[in-house]
Amino acid sequence: MRALGSAAPTFSLTDVVSGGPVASADFTGRPLLAMFICNHCPFVVHVRSGLVALAHEALELGVGVIAINANDTEGYPQDAPGPMADLARAEGWRFPYCFDETQAVARAFGAACTPDFFLFDGAHALAYRGQMDGARPGNGVPVTGSDLRAAIAAVVAGQPVSAEQRPSLGCNIKWRAE
Repeated sequence: MRALGSAAPTFSLTDVVSGGPVASADFTGRPLLAMFICNHCPFVVHVRSGLVALAHEALELGVGVIAINANDTEGYPQDAPGPMADLARAEGWRFPYCFDETQAVARAFGAACTPDFFLFDGAHALAYRGQMDGARPGNGVPVTGSDLRAAIAAVVAGQPVSAEQRPSLGCNIKWRAE
């Protein structure tokens, strides 16, 4: 897992909805929540409505939010930019959804699965990396976003985030064969 306190990687991607560029520099001076997700993963599908609500709440608090999909689309065409844009539009996402075609951004972050969350403070030092909450398909735990929500509240308040952080659990990122 990426070390707490480490600097946010620099990146430049394209938002599949607007077609506009999204770069790490766009979030300078404010906290940043980077969410590695995709369209098809059952773990993402299970938490998606809660994830979108949490992301919109974070935006209201001044946190920059970006969703990034790094999956290989040859084996998973439902994760291609067209279906990504359709999903984000249909659900009214107010944050960019970017396709990491080279998978370099996912590698730079150390993302391993979908969903995977990285929260950086206003200086872009990593404050939280891990799960949104304990909800998983079929485990009966309600989707609350409790772990990530607590981390966001601490960062926004300028307080330290608990060092007790649980890694994300989900589908492995679908890496391209090299």
